[in-house]
Amino acid sequence: MQDNQQVVSADSARKMAKIFYYGNILSVLIPFPVFILWFGAGILVYAMFRHHPNPRVGYFTQIAAYQYYGLAGGLVPILTFAPGDFFVNWWWALWILCAAILLPLSVRQIMRVNREVWQDTAKSH
Repeated sequence: MQDNQQVVSADSARKMAKIFYYGNILSVLIPFPVFILWFGAGILVYAMFRHHPNPRVGYFTQIAAYQYYGLAGGLVPILTFAPGDFFVNWWWALWILCAAILLPLSVRQIMRVNREVWQDTAKSH
């Protein structure tokens, strides 16, 4: 019988754990159209990494998704009940608020990922 196990390196797992955070950062630095596009692309990234062989990758991906989709979900009632001239006069304030929330959270989590001790993980087929 043949052993079909492959190994996911610790360095690879560390990089994958940070991908959703990089998407979050990019989405608030370039809000149009990246914030909207990241809404869909983030679902794909989440689906790929949430059940990664290294459970810490899934954990960090889940936290990043909570942060982004929590912020995006919070925008729904704000934009639903905003006055008609909101985007003309106040888009910048909303952009600054989103950046002030998501940037520090993402940078903090990336630093946590970098400080964590990562192990190689066996991936079975």
